[in-house]
Amino acid sequence: MIVPVILAGGSGTRLWPLSRRLHPKQFFSLWDDRSLLQNTVERVRCLDPGARPLVLCNHDHRFMVAEQLRSLGVEAEAIVLEPVGRNTAPAIAAAAHLLAARGLDPILLVLPSDHFIRDVATFHRVVKAGCACAAQGHLITFGIVANAPETGYGYLRKGAPIHECADAFRVARFVEKPDLETARAYLASGDYFWNSGMFLFRASSYLEQLQRHAPQIFAAAREAVRAGRTDLDFFRLDPSAFQACPSDSIDYAVMEKTDRAAMLLLDAGWDDVGSWEALWQVGDKDGNRNILEGDVLVHQVTDSYINATSRLVAAVGLKGHVVVETADAVMISPRHCTQEVKRLVEILKGKGRAEADVHRRRYRPWGVLEVIVQAPRFRVNRLTLRPGAGISLQKHHRRCEHWIVVQGTARVTRDSRQLTVGTDESVFIPAGVVHRIENPEKIPLEVIEVQTGDDLGEGDTIRLEAPETP
Repeated sequence: MIVPVILAGGSGTRLWPLSRRLHPKQFFSLWDDRSLLQNTVERVRCLDPGARPLVLCNHDHRFMVAEQLRSLGVEAEAIVLEPVGRNTAPAIAAAAHLLAARGLDPILLVLPSDHFIRDVATFHRVVKAGCACAAQGHLITFGIVANAPETGYGYLRKGAPIHECADAFRVARFVEKPDLETARAYLASGDYFWNSGMFLFRASSYLEQLQRHAPQIFAAAREAVRAGRTDLDFFRLDPSAFQACPSDSIDYAVMEKTDRAAMLLLDAGWDDVGSWEALWQVGDKDGNRNILEGDVLVHQVTDSYINATSRLVAAVGLKGHVVVETADAVMISPRHCTQEVKRLVEILKGKGRAEADVHRRRYRPWGVLEVIVQAPRFRVNRLTLRPGAGISLQKHHRRCEHWIVVQGTARVTRDSRQLTVGTDESVFIPAGVVHRIENPEKIPLEVIEVQTGDDLGEGDTIRLEAPETP
């Protein structure tokens, strides 16, 4: 039995302005109609039709994960919420401990949620070949056959063959990201491979080696699971126990120390899609070697990536550039500089700019909130509530709200009264009034919300009951 363990907690700052802290790249569709997370789930579906993925993410992303799995018709083994980021070794340990607590000891296929693999058939073949090796207690990592002297990846040095495991090798050395000259030497030697960050091992084998080489992580993750709790569709790790856990990668905590490390070679068109340049490299290009997404008009533009999400973007005379437009930001960079986009995010954070963290379009348990206009004393939002969903019962002391229904029928609670508000009708909620809006219908409910007052933030929201969700 294989259980895919999908790590979905990254922030993807090098793909700003599309990827942001509260809506990172793994939840976006970048080259087809599925998100990176959904493509990862689909990629492993065929390996074991009965297997259910276990996804690890943080609290802020939980509803996006649940909704994206639901839209694929996939039932998760668990959606595990990490209260704080503690790197890959504790995250995988929590997954293995949770499965052990359920009486399971499957082979774990550990995958980041945001990678690209062009040749899925080869990926399947290599994983299936590695299962026999994993069943013998080896901890397998995948070495990517390098096609360039890449300085953005760590490397694995191939060691001697493992005779009891077909096509497997010992890992002679784990290497951090090299400089360009060293990377060229690695490529020329034929002994070094990119470190993919993907793993395959039996859950009990990983826990055994973790207990031996990183006992603090083993114990803290076990306690985080033992004291954790189920909350709706999610499993929440205990915050105190998990926060006390050392923060280490699986490479540092286990793989570099164990004598059970093995590597399989993978040549399947892999990329970690860590920058706009990487996305240009893996994408399908037109006759001018451009990738154009959205409403884009170009003249004499070559070798470029242009993505428009909310308006027309026109470009003339560009070569080798990236242009990404969102409703509240535009990023322009030569392709060879896109690894430095993360520096822009650091600058935005230093200035306290919201654009580092959130889009105008924000996902909620009940649906989507899109900020249309924002000013010091008023804000206009567009709310889209899923069928059967509703916001929490709440009130505000320092703002009023005016709801106009533009599609569907709303059920509105206003203090002790319930109102039915149809299309083209509206309702006013004064400050201090307890209120809720719900969608009792089978189609999405579209509402324009106008907020006025001197505090439009979350600090003036007093929630009296949890939101209603289908």
